[in-house]
Amino acid sequence: MTDFSTIAARLDTAVFAHLSDPASIDGRPVRGMFRAPWMQPAMGTMQTGLNEPTLVVRDADVADAGQGSLVVNAGKTFDVVSIEPDGTGTTTLVLRLRLP
Repeated sequence: MTDFSTIAARLDTAVFAHLSDPASIDGRPVRGMFRAPWMQPAMGTMQTGLNEPTLVVRDADVADAGQGSLVVNAGKTFDVVSIEPDGTGTTTLVLRLRLP
């Protein structure tokens, strides 16, 4: 019988393989879920405290990242302003668009 952590790891692998976006952290390629609040369609009235763009990645992909690391996604460069692990194996990088 397969344990829960093995099943969860397989699910994470499948989700990131099929639903994530290509990006890079300090020049190293990664896959993650990019979210820019200003690009999202208006759906109801749900409000969150985050207005900054974020990139959700697997913990192993951010082991050497820190505040000030550079993230490139869809041709835009962002500074990492906060790193927020969620305890489930993924980490949210809170980003700020780097101006030219």
